[in-house]
Amino acid sequence: MGEAAMRRAMTTVVAALVAGAALTGCAATGGLDGDLTDDWAAPPAATAFTPAAGVCQVADTGGTLTLAAYEPVGCDLPHRVETVHVGVFGTAPAAPPTVGSAELRGAFTDCDTRASGYVGADWRAGRLRLALALPSAPGWAAGSRWYRCDLTELTTVEEKAEVVTRTGSLRDALKGPSALRLGCQQTGISARRVQTLTPVACTGRHDAEFVGVWRAPDRPYPKKDADWAPLYAGCRGVLATYVGVANDALLRFRSGVVVRPPGAGRWTAGDRGIRCYLWLSDRSVTASLKSAGPTALPVRTK
Repeated sequence: MGEAAMRRAMTTVVAALVAGAALTGCAATGGLDGDLTDDWAAPPAATAFTPAAGVCQVADTGGTLTLAAYEPVGCDLPHRVETVHVGVFGTAPAAPPTVGSAELRGAFTDCDTRASGYVGADWRAGRLRLALALPSAPGWAAGSRWYRCDLTELTTVEEKAEVVTRTGSLRDALKGPSALRLGCQQTGISARRVQTLTPVACTGRHDAEFVGVWRAPDRPYPKKDADWAPLYAGCRGVLATYVGVANDALLRFRSGVVVRPPGAGRWTAGDRGIRCYLWLSDRSVTASLKSAGPTALPVRTK
């Protein structure tokens, strides 16, 4: 091959290599222009999350709930929390409502009514506790405006109560006879005051009995003796109806009364339900005094 022919051949090979490189480069980019971000789809915007009602939770959620902590299970499985209702705030502030706010008190009132309807009686008539869960701050900022009404079973409604891990729904749990219901009690006395109430069978000897719930008016939490007087008067009325005696001046000579209001924090949040118990400070009985009438609760002369 002559020198001129060789130059022409080399020129053809180089041109082919350049063209091939250009084609290979286009195939490798897959349509990208070298910018590693501008062709990616934007991540979806944060959306509002709303939990479901009628489901249960394995773990306690506390006062706020995030999507990451939301792990509902069927209530036939072991659980600690049951959601009885999920409501929505109407007009709400930019941040989650605080304890004592009108919004949170309104939510508690709704949950109170819903929970009692769910179990078939005032939920306070059982070893139950009602709690509210709200969206976390990021959830609220994303648009969540719900409040969740949760019920838990407790070992006792006295101090040092612990949450029970249970199976089975609480729906209609207090419609009829139930081991959850509060009933006859044996008191623990210190300094002539009832310090503890321990559940016992009504066929065994006992000196106290749960008689119902009195709802206090909207007033500050009781601190002084004078503040407690309306609570005792309210529970005496509940006691009289339960036993079937007159709510008159003689009632205090028939039976003592034990009142168990919610704690100060729950009171501030809107809980006004007072658990009421009759108390026989001078004797014990071996049967329930429900509808027993005046003969079962005679006037004491000393």
